[in-house]
Amino acid sequence: MPTTHSQGLGGDEILFAPVLRTGRGFYVAAGILLAVAAWGVYAYTVQIRYGLGVTGLNRPVAWGFYIVNFVFFIGISHAGTLISAILRLCKAEWRRPITRAAETITVLVLFFGLGSIIIDLGRPDRLFYVLQYGRLQSPLLWDVTSITTYLTASTLYLYLPLIPDLALLRDRAGGWRRHLYTAISLGWQGSPEQHRRLERGIAVMAVLVIPIAVSVHTVVSWVFSMTLQPMWQSTIFGPYFVTGAIFSGIAALIISMAAVRRAYHLENYLKPVHFNSLALLLLTMSLLWFYFTFAEHLTAYYGGELAEGAVLFAKVTGPYALEFWGMTVLNLVIPMAIMANRRTRTVAGTVVASTSVLVGMWLERYLIVVPTLANPRLPYPRGIYLATWVEWSITAGAFALFILLYMVFTKLFPIISIWEVREGREIGIREAHERMQSYLPGDQGHVPAVGPAAALR
Repeated sequence: MPTTHSQGLGGDEILFAPVLRTGRGFYVAAGILLAVAAWGVYAYTVQIRYGLGVTGLNRPVAWGFYIVNFVFFIGISHAGTLISAILRLCKAEWRRPITRAAETITVLVLFFGLGSIIIDLGRPDRLFYVLQYGRLQSPLLWDVTSITTYLTASTLYLYLPLIPDLALLRDRAGGWRRHLYTAISLGWQGSPEQHRRLERGIAVMAVLVIPIAVSVHTVVSWVFSMTLQPMWQSTIFGPYFVTGAIFSGIAALIISMAAVRRAYHLENYLKPVHFNSLALLLLTMSLLWFYFTFAEHLTAYYGGELAEGAVLFAKVTGPYALEFWGMTVLNLVIPMAIMANRRTRTVAGTVVASTSVLVGMWLERYLIVVPTLANPRLPYPRGIYLATWVEWSITAGAFALFILLYMVFTKLFPIISIWEVREGREIGIREAHERMQSYLPGDQGHVPAVGPAAALR
């Protein structure tokens, strides 16, 4: 029998409130973010008009903020795949309230990763040259192919679990929202056959997006490591980049969860246990990131190669020492101090640690790109790179626009999967009942039916 979506939601009414009602605070925040984004657009029009000469890019430092942002944004995108998909396949029940927040980050942030490349080209029409004249031997073409595949798979992975909630909204909303939800809910009625097909599709996409996500950041690393630039030609760059991507992705997810929790009063859904579990994952990735960073710089030091030594000492004791040691403190010392202690591993503590990690990982990307290009292997003078107001403005505009789009998503769609949360409750009741019946004497009683359809009754 089809499920009636508008009945029996009880305490889950709060999950509809952000979508069906908009407060004044949302418009104030959106206005500020829109102003910053508009300033970034203006800066980009200046760059289009006058060319890349208005930036700090030069010879030999041909890559700067834009490529740093590209690697950073692509890294954050791993929040929705290597976190959500793995937890889903492992049947970790605590993941139910957080998966959609992670998957939304993935899809939205990929557009800004691609946009950073277009901005770095100077002339946007040059993007078509990669498609028209690209060679299969080029890691740049591999990059375009893998990111396009990743964006397609991630969008499907976000959309499929959203369909039952779209039907819930369709039955509750009015006006243009009702027409929107009717069109994109694909006639969902909650029948057992529809649920069977949906769960099969979600399982298939969860399996597919994991290797795609790993391949994406591996290919991004190959753009660097398959050159002869000092401290780029490294065999560990693939796992190093993937580790950093997961690291920054978890941090971005924690911050977004905390913001949504506070703005929409979802304390009963996004609980301290969720932040504690993600904090432990973040702590693990912090140690793994330090291992790769230490191994990379130790081998460069003991190798004694002059070009690599010049880049290494430029980071450790030279003009980039402040960024290097700041990166170390932000990515290792602060997260360790907060998350290794149970008393400070609170919601506020994990947000502080995650903010520290995001800043530190942006610095890490900067230290991968700029010092190497500023210290070329060939006997050329050392370069100097100082970002101009145009680059700072475009970067700020990109971050502001991403946050704004994430806010808009939360106003159009439930940021917590309603049907999955209710399904989790039913599974918990059944498991508790079965445990009790395993040791209680007498009649075994009735075991309640469980499944996605039951969760939506």
